[in-house]
Amino acid sequence: QVQLVESGGGAVQVGGSLRLSCAASGLTFSNYAMGWFRQAPGKAREFVATISRSSGTIYYSDSVKGRFTISRDNAKSTVYLQMNILKPEDTAVYYCAASLTRGAAELKRAAAEYWGRGTLVTVSS
Repeated sequence: QVQLVESGGGAVQVGGSLRLSCAASGLTFSNYAMGWFRQAPGKAREFVATISRSSGTIYYSDSVKGRFTISRDNAKSTVYLQMNILKPEDTAVYYCAASLTRGAAELKRAAAEYWGRGTLVTVSS
């Protein structure tokens, strides 16, 4: 059974940093493109960042580019999201996603086969 388990969320002040982790199990992690998405209260889920199987291709949404960094460790079956210079508008539940059949570009459209349950990030001023 495939499981994606996010961790690292919490409350932080404006300008602070958090590092999210997503531990995958039940799959051959290196075969999957991975991504992070978020959903703010009352809003639709949106793309944050995606990374290809080999980490050679990475995409970011314009809203996080330059502040967030996605990375992966295939040996640990884990994908990370380092979030710096956090803003109140970054407040959301952050979800990890995995796709076997799609690459990092297609995964931006939330076309994932597997999703985690999410971790809440709250940024306060």
